[in-house]
Amino acid sequence: MSAPQYMIDARDGRIGEVMGHVGGYVQLRPLGGGREWDCPPEALTPAPPGEVLRARVRELNRQARLP
Repeated sequence: MSAPQYMIDARDGRIGEVMGHVGGYVQLRPLGGGREWDCPPEALTPAPPGEVLRARVRELNRQARLP
C-alpha cells in the first residue's frame, strides 16, 4: 500500500487526498473526510507536508468546536 498523496487545488486553495482519476479529472477528498470533488490535473500542485499538517490541525480544531 502506498502513502497517501496530497494535492492543492489551485482554483480555490483546498488541500485534498488523491482518491483516483475519472474521466480526465483527479478526485480529491478533504483531509477531514467528506464529499470528494473533481479537479483538472493542470490545476493541481503538490501539497508541502507543512501545509497538510496545518490543514489537518485546522480540521481537528473545527471538529472539537462542534456540539
